[in-house]
Amino acid sequence: MEIFGKDLLLKIKQSTLYGEDAHAIYSPPYRPLFSYEEILAKDPKFAAVNILLYLKEDRWWFPLMVRTTNERDRHSGQISLPGGKKEKSDPNFAATAKRETSEEIGIDEHYIRIIRELSPIYIPPSNFYVRPYISYTKKDPRFLLQESEVAELIEFPVSSLLELHAKPEMMVLPSTRGVEVPVLKFNDYLIWGATSMILSEFSQLLKNL
Repeated sequence: MEIFGKDLLLKIKQSTLYGEDAHAIYSPPYRPLFSYEEILAKDPKFAAVNILLYLKEDRWWFPLMVRTTNERDRHSGQISLPGGKKEKSDPNFAATAKRETSEEIGIDEHYIRIIRELSPIYIPPSNFYVRPYISYTKKDPRFLLQESEVAELIEFPVSSLLELHAKPEMMVLPSTRGVEVPVLKFNDYLIWGATSMILSEFSQLLKNL
């Protein structure tokens, strides 16, 4: 039985954000901290990602993506949330999150409802400043993956975020410069970096509803 009721969406909208304190739990140890002014001075690329909630079999879920392998992509092959770079045609970052979700996993953006924004996060290796959103869809999702961007879709149960620990497991991964980084394990998948940091804040939010 789902531990979160139908009122989960309203509770999320009214909840407290934990920002950098939550991000720090899953932050790679070599990740520098910058002020907002310092980030802007780097002329970052702006993007948005989306935690898209949906009910299936009376449980809340959201999709994650395994990105395709691409030598030009600094985050090639990693697990991420749907999302991408803000386009000039996007009126705001919420629109970016909805458009990218629709393009990458095939959910019509007209059926995506934004609940709220989480704390922004800067990703130094790719110079992206990312605005994460939480949204939901009432439609039974029929995922249609953008093959050029998405190799595999992972359905992640929201309840599993309650199992995230204040001291996550540390691992050396092929792309982590030989340094141990905090890792979120789910089945046979390893989630780390910005995605795990965003999910860490979502986890803290859920634990304090």
